[in-house]
Amino acid sequence: MRSEKGVVRACMTTKEKIFPKCRKDPESYRTVVPAGKTVTIRFKDVKPGDYAIALLHDENDNGKADRALGMMPKEGYGFSRDAPVRMAPPKFKDAVFELGSEPKQLTIKMRYFL
Repeated sequence: MRSEKGVVRACMTTKEKIFPKCRKDPESYRTVVPAGKTVTIRFKDVKPGDYAIALLHDENDNGKADRALGMMPKEGYGFSRDAPVRMAPPKFKDAVFELGSEPKQLTIKMRYFL
């Protein structure tokens, strides 16, 4: 995390068509935690399945991903499996991981474009 300002918004979904904007998925798992040098996020009561996670470091806590020139992210982002971001957000298949009945721990690196 480049700063301790704002919050980290986390969203985990099984739905390929809406990833990474899974806040539109009523069945997704979402949480918001205060930003810090490192952040631990826990999703509770998650059913086994294939999931992808998207994180947003919402530094001004306005509930959206701010952009410069309408396209370049001004705030940090991260995805499960360190899915690559090229000219667009990553595809679900690049971020997907399998979750069984046992708890799973992932490390997600935050990236900042500006």
